[in-house]
Amino acid sequence: MAKQMPKRNLEKVGLSVTGACVALVTLVVVALIFMVAQRGLSTFIKDGVNIAEFFTGTTWNLANTNEATGLPFTGALPLIVTSFAVTVISTIIAVPIAIGAAIFVVEIQPKFGQKYFQPLIELLVGIPSVVFGLIGFHVIVGAMRVIFNVDLGLGILPGSIVLALMILPTITTLSIDALRAVPDGYRNGSLALGYTRWQTIWHVVLKSATPSLMTAVILGMTRAFGETLAVRMVIGGVEAMPEGLLDSASTITTTLTTSMAVYATGSVQNDVLWSLGLLLMGMSLIFILIIHLIGAKGAKARG
Repeated sequence: MAKQMPKRNLEKVGLSVTGACVALVTLVVVALIFMVAQRGLSTFIKDGVNIAEFFTGTTWNLANTNEATGLPFTGALPLIVTSFAVTVISTIIAVPIAIGAAIFVVEIQPKFGQKYFQPLIELLVGIPSVVFGLIGFHVIVGAMRVIFNVDLGLGILPGSIVLALMILPTITTLSIDALRAVPDGYRNGSLALGYTRWQTIWHVVLKSATPSLMTAVILGMTRAFGETLAVRMVIGGVEAMPEGLLDSASTITTTLTTSMAVYATGSVQNDVLWSLGLLLMGMSLIFILIIHLIGAKGAKARG
């Protein structure tokens, strides 16, 4: 019979292995942030691009040079506005549907939710982005042409609808978990006081689950803000300030995917694209910080 390792030594091995895993993950995250920040800040430090012009300028054209500065046109405001527009509109579309579905499968028909609805939602989560993009291009864009009588049908609105379909499973699943986490004692106490089922859902269940529901919404927005392929197929890809929801436009992510392989490493254009990546990473970190603040506030309220 093989001799077993002493418990103290086994604990030391376990601590060493798990500590190495933590150190590796920390190293990867720090290296990633450092690399993106170094390349992204080179635009302003090394190349001399005006940071105010980068965030407020309305002309984005890396292929042509501004005669006044000798640099390409790097006004990223149209990309920033479009990215936030599709994120906000898709969230507005998806959130009421997701929370309504969560209420139904948790509070109204829990057996139906567990047996049929959740497997369906999990199936939607596994669908690749390109499939959503194909559906959006052939169905949603076609519907935009018919409904609004336009030639292309591409733009912010179809991109937002496609994103809403993509983030709907995420928000719905997390909302279901949030509602199920509310103790049954809250519901029973509310009903015992004479509240109706809908009053209990509205005033007790949803109020108790608000921090978790807000976390679900923020996570959905994070995915919407960083989505690339599906949006690229339906938004038009025009890097200009949109004047309407059916004007072709471009988000930060779609511009990165179409332009990164075009320009040489170390060029001003390449550095500017890294600045877009830094901006995108910064927004993701802000979303994550908001989630932690919401979680801390919810824990404090429960305590």
